[in-house]
Amino acid sequence: MLKGGIIGAGFFAANHLNGWNMVDGAEIVALCDTNPDQLTRMGDQFGIGGRFDDAARMLDSVELDFVDIITTAPSHRALVELALSRQVHVICQKPFAENLDDARAMVQAAEGAGKTLMVHENFRWQAPVRAVIDTLRSDRIGSPFFCRASFRSGYDVFSGQPYLAEGQRFIIEDLGIHVLDIVRALMGDVTTVAAHTNRINPNIKGEDVATILLTHDTGMASVVDCSYATQRVPETFPETLLEIDGDNGSLYLKAGYKLEIHANGSVERRDVSPELLSWAERPWHNIQESVRTIQSHFVDCLNTGKSPETSGADNLRTLALVEAAYRSAAQREVIKTKDL
Repeated sequence: MLKGGIIGAGFFAANHLNGWNMVDGAEIVALCDTNPDQLTRMGDQFGIGGRFDDAARMLDSVELDFVDIITTAPSHRALVELALSRQVHVICQKPFAENLDDARAMVQAAEGAGKTLMVHENFRWQAPVRAVIDTLRSDRIGSPFFCRASFRSGYDVFSGQPYLAEGQRFIIEDLGIHVLDIVRALMGDVTTVAAHTNRINPNIKGEDVATILLTHDTGMASVVDCSYATQRVPETFPETLLEIDGDNGSLYLKAGYKLEIHANGSVERRDVSPELLSWAERPWHNIQESVRTIQSHFVDCLNTGKSPETSGADNLRTLALVEAAYRSAAQREVIKTKDL
């Protein structure tokens, strides 16, 4: 049984802890947070006796196989490097880092320690998205030459996470990073990025609309469009809608978790709705289910020695797209990823 510790008992931690309770082969035995109220509340809710207000003290006091870091990006590098210095595997929430230098340093630290470093990039692990990835990789529609990935919503994300309204960066860093990662999983790595952003909501500091054109290593193109200023009835939060054209057909992930595969002159329709877990709630259940899935993948990788699909090294390439998109929007020019 792998023993894990949680660092961070804030907004999203309950989803992680509920997920870990469903993962075979892992047990959370320690919890750390600098906020005593959050630490007590989460520790009591999940019956975790080992509680600490200092991560170093937790790592020195409890024999752990891994830590799950559920804090904001500015703290990640120090916490990741601390855990790796104690020879502990790490799974870390996104955004992986505030900048590429910190992300590269964490990846190098993991390589030096010989430990697994995985980024909790859960959107590509959502059941509907996974169905699309598996269908595409099965060659059902042939080689893809175009993809559109869309996340457009008017959902109030600020009530639960008020800090999102305060940052100079918003939708690309917080949400677009997920959609960019999905497109990388579907279409491969990226050579150029062209982005345009807007702020529609006057009460926030960052951008809440972004449209991003990607050119992939294959020469094919994708469009990523994200908005938290779009009024839709019914509301589609938190669904990512996908359209992919291949040389033998097309597929569509539509609202309501409906997958359509157009090939050989016919249409196959599937319901790829995520499971509503006992502890989950709509509409968050899509994201909540993916937490359990990505945690199971992490444990499997630790047990088998294989590299996680969303490893730190892999996520560097997604984080680079975020940086390229912001640079492109600011400079109004196409950015080559090799220049980052």
